[in-house]
Amino acid sequence: MSRLSAQLCQLNLTPEEFNSKYPATLSTDSIAKYSKKFSQDPKNALARNAVFGSDPTSVLLNPKEALKDQHVFNVKLNLEGSATNQRSSGRCWIFAGTNVMRLAVINKYKLNDDFELSQSYLFFYDKLEKSNWFLENMIDLAHKDIDDRIVQYLLTDPVSDGGQYDMLVNVVEKYGVVPKSAFPETYSSSNSRRLNWLVTVKLREFAAQIRKSVEQGVSFQAVRFLKEKMLEDIYRILVISLGEPPSQFDWETNDKNGKYIGIHHLTPKKFFREVVGYPIAETLSLINDPRNPINALYTVDRLGNVVGGKPIRYVNTSSDVQKQLAVNVLKSGNPVWFGCDVGQFSNNKIGAMDTKIYDYGLAFNVEFNLTKEERLLYKESLMTHAMVFTGVHLDKDGHPVRWRVENSWGAETNGDKGFWVMSDDWFSSFVYQIVLEKNDIPKKLVALLDTKPIVLPAYDPMGALACPH
Repeated sequence: MSRLSAQLCQLNLTPEEFNSKYPATLSTDSIAKYSKKFSQDPKNALARNAVFGSDPTSVLLNPKEALKDQHVFNVKLNLEGSATNQRSSGRCWIFAGTNVMRLAVINKYKLNDDFELSQSYLFFYDKLEKSNWFLENMIDLAHKDIDDRIVQYLLTDPVSDGGQYDMLVNVVEKYGVVPKSAFPETYSSSNSRRLNWLVTVKLREFAAQIRKSVEQGVSFQAVRFLKEKMLEDIYRILVISLGEPPSQFDWETNDKNGKYIGIHHLTPKKFFREVVGYPIAETLSLINDPRNPINALYTVDRLGNVVGGKPIRYVNTSSDVQKQLAVNVLKSGNPVWFGCDVGQFSNNKIGAMDTKIYDYGLAFNVEFNLTKEERLLYKESLMTHAMVFTGVHLDKDGHPVRWRVENSWGAETNGDKGFWVMSDDWFSSFVYQIVLEKNDIPKKLVALLDTKPIVLPAYDPMGALACPH
């Protein structure tokens, strides 16, 4: 029997008495009762005075817990790179990916820690590919009613800045990568809202044209001819906003000792293959989704960017397995890409993610009792941000206490020069995905890639990192 059922039994009321005493409507008597009870506790007035004119999180910061969130770790990468800054864009998944890939280049060529691969380059091709992906979905779903849930969901944000790790794999494998010096930031890459609006307006207009054409009996071949013209418009918008990506370039820089480095006649794919050399195709996403059975392969319907590219696939496992594998990889000297719900119980000023960082119970006399599964089911949590683990602090028994996190919100004001600290309980509650190289994952989990994936709906929270939220 649940706690609520037990309380109802104690009331010992007939159904008629219950409906009379506890009606469906919110009565003025009930509001008066709430007000009287509020006034009877002086702590409520103190809490109101403290919170009324302030950001509640600044008042409710728990100093005792905050002191535990030290930026001290007994397992930490020797090479991390400087913190990067995605600015006013949703490119966290690209930044996290390039932050992982750049370490091999920094190490190989003895570069300064601030070396970066161009996030804008990958952003350009992701936007272009997502536009094609969206239009192909509109062609495929043209027979569906415009009010169909999937159609409406896809129309919500056709070219969101976000993305899933396998979408990064698709873009890198098809287009390669370039150093930031070969394709630098622009206003629109760092402030993507207006660019996204412009592309979205055109894509929705194109979707209407596609649906009308199909309704009028136009063949799919003819519709795809129209699509080619549509994508030409999108390409023009992207080039004007972000620049035209190089097909060939020279890479010239100096190492940290000032020694000149010059590699000429490079293509983006050659630069990725010969200079970066990261085995991005040999990686696997491990999720922790307590709603669904573990040791199974999953995908999300209609989620992707490159038509004909690698499908989005995850292997579901426990949070404990995620942690142990992440610890093993960090001990080997390699970083770990991960996806989480960053807005939950996090503090920008001290750069901490900690379920106890704020004392809401002290001020509001409330508790938060949803499980991780329930938070997913009831839309209280979903993946919103990707970052990189670069360290972990272990207790005497080898269990993680806190994690070192490379964020992409700049080095100026956040945490330890842009690096954050995450409590282990926060990991259990709000980390949903990690990405590792296959040779760092048990073979029985890797073997699940050969099974038929369970298809989650397009609007499922396991796809939220790439979708509107």
